[in-house]
Amino acid sequence: MKYLKLIRYQNLLMLALMQLIFRYGFLELQNIPLALSDWQYGILVLATVCIAAGGYIINNIFDVETDIENKPKNVIVGKFISETKAYNLYIGFTVVGVAMGFYLSNVINKPSFASIFIIIAATLYFYATSLKQSLLIGNIIVALLLSFSVIIIGIFDLYPVTFEGNRPVMGMLFGILLDYALFAFIINFIREIVKDLQDVNGDFNQGMSTLPIVFGVKRTAKLVFVLSFIPIICIVYYINTNLFASGLLFATVYGLVFILAPLLYFTTNIWSAAKTKDFHHLSTVLKWILFFGILSIVVISLNIKHNA
Repeated sequence: MKYLKLIRYQNLLMLALMQLIFRYGFLELQNIPLALSDWQYGILVLATVCIAAGGYIINNIFDVETDIENKPKNVIVGKFISETKAYNLYIGFTVVGVAMGFYLSNVINKPSFASIFIIIAATLYFYATSLKQSLLIGNIIVALLLSFSVIIIGIFDLYPVTFEGNRPVMGMLFGILLDYALFAFIINFIREIVKDLQDVNGDFNQGMSTLPIVFGVKRTAKLVFVLSFIPIICIVYYINTNLFASGLLFATVYGLVFILAPLLYFTTNIWSAAKTKDFHHLSTVLKWILFFGILSIVVISLNIKHNA
């Protein structure tokens, strides 16, 4: 179990589940061709998970001193596993992930797409070693990488089988993936700032320049309060325009109860949050909002199919 924490297995499971949901709870329900077979799509998921695992490992290697301050019980490198072995695991996971990406790129006759996996792996390395210490840049990068794990589905499963005859339909489906990628970016960006609020003491001692350190905890919490209205407004607009107006009652109720209500709860509580445990709780709330938001694609697809 200690070794599993090194790769943040819970986050990896959620990442894999998210990609499986979009394939089998959304794309498979549409009357369209898909570029990847089931086992090839499984390789895409594994490639994403392996590269992400490598990112978590290299991040843990460079975060040892910060984690000793913020999360002493979660320190793995140097305590349960040597730094050398951790580096070997990082290299192993990253190489396997990139190799899988190279294979899939050739499967869809787009060998240049292998560069996507190389760029993601390199970005994760530079994030862990230097970029995360820069104001907001690290937060943006983490949020972008998560959202790109949604976009990559369209790149490998929709784009290769798009032609003039089905371009409008494929464009619409790709657009839906982009909507969810944007949702994932916004929620994860806010969550990354909340995690910085949670880890402010250790980050300060390590000389990092996170938002709470530069602007202070109270001001940053108030900024997050303001930022939280962005997803609230987007969700209200989306539910009203695309779900309620289309008569998708079940999907509308789901969106109100499992996405909007938790967002309102988060917004209400972030205003007065001040302690580490408060920010940890609110970070967990955002993680569940992200999960239920992604799961909504299944609810919407099934509601449309039932109403048809």
